[in-house]
Amino acid sequence: MITETQLNEDFPAGRFAPSPTGRMHLGNIYTALLSWLSVKSRGGRWILRIEDLDPQRSRRAYAEQIEDDLRWLGLSWDEGGLGDLGPHGPYSQSRRGDIYHRDLCRLAERSLLYPCTCTRADILSAQAPHQSDGRIVYQGRCRPAVMHPLSPDEMPGHTLRLKVEDRDIMFTDKICGEQCVNLRDHCGDFVVQRADGVCAYQLAVVIDDALMGVTEVMRGDDLLLSTAQQLYLYELLGYIPPVYAHLPLIRNEAGQRLSKRDKSLSMETLRSEFSPEELLGRIAHLAGLRDNDCPITLDGMLELWSEQNIT
Repeated sequence: MITETQLNEDFPAGRFAPSPTGRMHLGNIYTALLSWLSVKSRGGRWILRIEDLDPQRSRRAYAEQIEDDLRWLGLSWDEGGLGDLGPHGPYSQSRRGDIYHRDLCRLAERSLLYPCTCTRADILSAQAPHQSDGRIVYQGRCRPAVMHPLSPDEMPGHTLRLKVEDRDIMFTDKICGEQCVNLRDHCGDFVVQRADGVCAYQLAVVIDDALMGVTEVMRGDDLLLSTAQQLYLYELLGYIPPVYAHLPLIRNEAGQRLSKRDKSLSMETLRSEFSPEELLGRIAHLAGLRDNDCPITLDGMLELWSEQNIT
């Protein structure tokens, strides 16, 4: 049997999983590059997964732009992309519904899921007065007093929530250090299937990373606390979890986190103003890999790579 330690050390695999809802910005490229450097410095494989669960906002044209921007920067992937390169496809989440449904059924059979009819207004009305940090914690309004298994026939057409326990989830992030999150206090019972039948992000990302053999997840620290929900799902489904590394977010001049509406830092603008080597030099400086932003090649960045230098 392959242990978690052996998997992480002997078969390193990282991934970049963008949503094709607009043109990438500097923060997206920053995350992609550092993820690539981390896994490639250890001879591992890098996976490009398209997270297009949102059918209203996702566009194939945006996914094609993502691939073109990565190639322009010199980043190639060993698996995934629109061409479904590799043995673990499909690599677009919109085409993995049957895969997600199998694990949803596993959870439903164990009396861990229940239908929820609460609206956002219902949930917000039950929030504690002191809860002002923006989190929405579900108070269990629709949770039945006695949980029962759900059959496959009972699952379609409902928002499904996962029952969580009142306990702490502890993990060590490679950048942010020791973490302890109480699921009941942080989020409560969380959604694993939307009412339209689409698998929710928290479950989809766990299934995808597990089945694709991902051993390291490097992403922005805005997703740090969601790691506890994902580790809980890994435990319930019996999958080996990856190691997590959450990067400090890049912010604009106003101190706000970047979004795809920030045209000045979009890849369209950046490609018009910088060469790949110039942009790599700026990212190397932002990441704390060196003290200047002079142009650098991708091979040069591999030589500089050290996670301890990330700032």
